[in-house]
Amino acid sequence: MARILVTGMSGAGKTTLLEELRRRGHHTVDTDEPGWDDGMGQWDEARITRLLDEHETVVVSGTVENQGKFYDRFAHVVLLSAPLDVLLDRVRTRTNNPYGRTDQDRAEISGYVATVEPLLRRGASLELDGTRPVTELADIVEGLLVDP
Repeated sequence: MARILVTGMSGAGKTTLLEELRRRGHHTVDTDEPGWDDGMGQWDEARITRLLDEHETVVVSGTVENQGKFYDRFAHVVLLSAPLDVLLDRVRTRTNNPYGRTDQDRAEISGYVATVEPLLRRGASLELDGTRPVTELADIVEGLLVDP
């Protein structure tokens, strides 16, 4: 069994993928949910450390400045990516997260695709196309959980 981090830009499908994995019975943690960050764009390191200490098998999702400090705690760092136009369309129309609905948010996402996504790509052990059906993506991640 393994710990897996799913990272990527807003709109790539991280939350949808985690929901599918959770539906299949896997332990998942979406660090976009309240309490996982320090309010300044970084994970609460003590809380993340406790999570990883307590769970040998978990799929964590998030994209924060200090996530690289934890890469050695994950069997896989999976970058979920999609073309910019897909990301922007998804964040504009999603109902489960308000981020991305404003022009300012979408401009920020465009900037992150150019500056942050290449850094995520360098740290990833696997990149998956977030435009694939969520069931296919979940099958791949599920395989990583059982055969790290």
